[in-house]
This record gives sequence, C-alpha cells and structure tokens, in this order.
Amino acid sequence: MKKFLSCFFTILIIFFLGFTPPRDSDSEFEKLADDYLNEYLKWRPQEGTYLGLHQYDGKVTDLSSSSIAAEYQRLKNYNEKLNSIEANLLNRKNYFDYKLLKNALGKELFRFEDRNIFSNNPMTYAGAIDVNIYIARDFAPIEDRVRSIIAIEKEAPIIYANAKANLNDVLPKPFVTTAISIAKGTADFLGKDLLIALKDVKDEALMKDFNKANKSAIKEINDYADYLEKQKLPKADNSYPLGRERYQKMLKVNELIDYSPEQIFEIGMKSLKREQELFEQTAKIINPDKKAIDVYKEIQNDHPTAENLIPDTRKNIEAIRQFLVDKNIVTIPSEVRALVEETPQYARATSFASMDTPGPFEKSTQAYYYVTPVEDSWTDKQKDEWLTAFNYYTTDIVSIHEAYPGHYIQFLHVNASPASKLQKIFGSYAFSEGWAHYTEQMMIDEGFAQDKDPLIAAKYRLAQLDESLLRYCRLCVSVKMHCEGMTVEEATQFFKDNCYYEEQPARSEAMRGTYDPGYLYYTLGKLMLLKLREDYKKQEGDNYSLQKFHDQILHHGSPPIPLLREIILTDKSIWKEIL
Repeated sequence: MKKFLSCFFTILIIFFLGFTPPRDSDSEFEKLADDYLNEYLKWRPQEGTYLGLHQYDGKVTDLSSSSIAAEYQRLKNYNEKLNSIEANLLNRKNYFDYKLLKNALGKELFRFEDRNIFSNNPMTYAGAIDVNIYIARDFAPIEDRVRSIIAIEKEAPIIYANAKANLNDVLPKPFVTTAISIAKGTADFLGKDLLIALKDVKDEALMKDFNKANKSAIKEINDYADYLEKQKLPKADNSYPLGRERYQKMLKVNELIDYSPEQIFEIGMKSLKREQELFEQTAKIINPDKKAIDVYKEIQNDHPTAENLIPDTRKNIEAIRQFLVDKNIVTIPSEVRALVEETPQYARATSFASMDTPGPFEKSTQAYYYVTPVEDSWTDKQKDEWLTAFNYYTTDIVSIHEAYPGHYIQFLHVNASPASKLQKIFGSYAFSEGWAHYTEQMMIDEGFAQDKDPLIAAKYRLAQLDESLLRYCRLCVSVKMHCEGMTVEEATQFFKDNCYYEEQPARSEAMRGTYDPGYLYYTLGKLMLLKLREDYKKQEGDNYSLQKFHDQILHHGSPPIPLLREIILTDKSIWKEIL
C-alpha cells in the first residue's frame, strides 16, 4: 500500500509541476541534417546530378530574386535551428557531422552575405547552362541524357533575364571580363563540342528538339555576353577585394582558421624564400653554370612525342602506383585503375590534365585521368611548346597530384570508408587541394625517383619545387590583393618575379586571384597537413607509420583540417596549433 501511494503521489507531482522528457539530441540533429540536405539539393539540382543523385537530372536552380531571398532565409533558419541543438550531448559521429554541417552552412551564408554572388558576380550566371556531365558521364542511356540537356537549355531565357535583373549596376571589372570569357566559351562548347559528342544519336525527333533548344540557348548566352560587354564593362570598377575584415572571416568560416591575414602572409613569404633557395640549390646540381630558371626550361625539353604522350603517361602512372604499394605510403582500397585517356574534344579548351571521378553516390565507380594532347592542326612549333609542359618530370608530379596518391586516392578512400552522407557531400577546399599538393612533396621526400641517377632525381625535385613556388605565390598574392590593395598588374609581376612565369600565365594567375581568393588553400592545406603529421607522429610514437597517418586522415571525407585535428589528435591543448 505504501509503495502504491508513493507512486501515486509521484505521478500527481509530475502532473501538476509539469515534466519535460530529456531531449534526444542525436535524433533531433539527424532529422535536421536530412531535412537540410533535401532542401539544399532541391535548390541546387545540378550539384545533385554531379553527386550521382539522378532524381535531379534536367533541373536548374531558380535564380529569380524571390527564390534567392527565400533560400537565404532558409539558410538563416537552419543556422538558428543548428545553434539550438546541444552539440555536447551528441555521440561522436553526430558531433563530427554537426561541426561539418555548421561549417557548410557558414560557407553558404558567406557566399550570400559577404561575397554577394548573385548581385555582384556575373560569373554566377555565365556558366549556368552546365550540361557537360551529361556527355562526360555514361550514367543513363544517351537519349535520356539528351532530354535532360534539352530541359536545362530551355531554361536559358529565364536564367539570363534573372541575371540582368539581379546584377548590380556597377560590377568588379575582373568579374565582368571573366564572365564574358566564360559565357563565350560556354556558347562555343554548345555550338561545337556538344554537337560532336551527340553526333551518333539516332533519334531524329529527339535531336530536332535538341537542336532547337541548343540554338536558343546559344543565342541567350551570347546575348548575355554582349550585354556584359556593352552595359556592364564600361562602368566596371576594381571593387573586387574582400578587404581585411571579410578576408579574415573567409579564413574562419571556410576553413576554421583563426590566423590573421598578416600572419598567413608572413608564413607564406618565409616559405616562398625557402623554396626559392631550394630551387636554386637543386638547379646547381643539374648545371652549376646556368641560372636556375634556364636549367628548368632545359629540362622541359625532355618530353614525349605527340604519339607517345598518352602511352608514356599510362606507363608512368602505373609506376607511381606501384611505388605506393612498395613503400607502404597509403592503402589503395581498390584494384580498379583510373583510366588514362585523351581529354575529350569538348573539354580541351580549358583543360591541361584533370581527374574526373564520379560522384560519391554514382553507381559507376570508373574514374578517368584526362591528358590533353596536341591538335593535328597545330604547327610543329605549337606542338613542341605544348609538349614541354608535359616533360616527364612535371607530368609525373601532375599525375601524383591528380591520381596517385592525390585526388583519385581521395576518391577511393571516401568510397571505401563508412563516411556519412554529410561527409561525402560537404568538403574543404584546403583539405582536398591541400592533400593533392602535399602528396607532390611527400612522394619526392619518400624517395620517388630518387634511386635513379642523381641528375634525374634533381630534375624531379626541381619540377616539384616549381609547382610549390606557384602555390606559395598564390597565397601571397591572395592576401596582398584582398587585404592591401595589390593590383592585377602588380600581382602579375609578382608571379613573374617569384615563380618565373611568363606574362600570359602570370596574368591568368593574377586574374584568378581576384575572384578566387581561396586559391591560397593549396598551400595552407599542405602546411596544415604537414603540421598535423608532425603532431600525429609525436602522439603515436613507436606505433606511427606514414601509411597509418594517411589512412587515418582520408577516412573522414575531406573536412576542414582543424576539425580533422580534433578527430585524430587526443591532446586537446594542441588542436588550435594548426601551422
């Protein structure tokens, strides 16, 4: 009886005082994450297609001002919801995903609020008719892919009407000139290379619909380029710099980096000088009587013939892969090779060499390593100039970056790992490109090509250092251009003076810096990974191995590196010491 009365009174107390059941933070977060992803991809269907989620095929983003405003509000709402979750109560997996989603939301809000990409950047619209994946990837019958292309091209009039309505009256000049170039290139692609890619489609009625939609889309894109040239370019200014405050926010929001721009620049310049000294020292091993840059230009003449470019690249990439196995550099989760092929005709105008991996949710896992050959129509001089860029030493460094153990190994590890959907969709610029850039130096440091003739070994090191110098210059130019007013002309000269580029490629790099300040992340990512490796080695002691370290960091997708430090380092006191 006493026990009954005790329970009865307890129930009464709960009833009158009220009772709130404990929150299930994990379930709450998982539902929020699923809802966010569904709405995120619904507004960005082309991204869904690239991820391998083909319910989004044939769709484009609604770029009307009302749609953009609604998406911005949605992002803010989800950010508030995410802030309300008690992250400290989440299990380890969900806590990692929570921080990853928080980072992804922050980056999107930065694009809307600080970059103003829909009102201030005409490049947002210049390549909006993006149908390349429908011919680059064989994920559905060609007729179905053509139908998706038609559906997208029919949206062109609406897209470019919205562009003209949304864009500010005065725009940054580098953005306008680049957008004009992208638009004209897109129209050229649709009018030439796309037609070549679809020339064998036999369905006449379907191709009739396609040709009509394609011609209309080409006209709309060319009209947009003409509009930019006549209406926007004459009034364009040089308002592209982020400014110090937004630049520092970019570092924090995008990559969780707390360092100031001044600290980043100091690190970059110090490292650039060190790499230049190494470049000089290495060149002297090859020829002590010549300037370093002249030595480098000489080794560029050691290149394959036009006929042997693809076969030689195939042979060399297999040797690079075997080095990973022999030296226990990193686990290779699959025996499936990335196929070395000529860059498709439609993509040659903008590609030197590239890795084309399928989306993380694609059924086919075949990847292609594309190398752009010479054109039959070129003169002998033009062919030779092109092939110098494919000298054996640089080509192997590029293959390391793009394939083994660079981007292709990243792809294989993500596919083989139990990475969550969030981890497969959202990634870090600094981790992805930082890893690929890190592998260039790491492979030479670990002895790749170092067991050959000392002169050959020096030539490989020189090629690796040349790639490193470029990336250090990007870091320095990014900070100076966006925080201290460096002009495009000054940036061009900086590339010429410090990584020995000729005028045209130096100017191209400078122009990229105006709209892609994040290209400093190649180097920052590499430096952060080197620091993480050093700290992990101290932590593991006798249990450390390079392969173990690489497998660990590739197991979680491509998160911001400061977040990765939290995952694999047990000493919390050093988590923030990222450089």
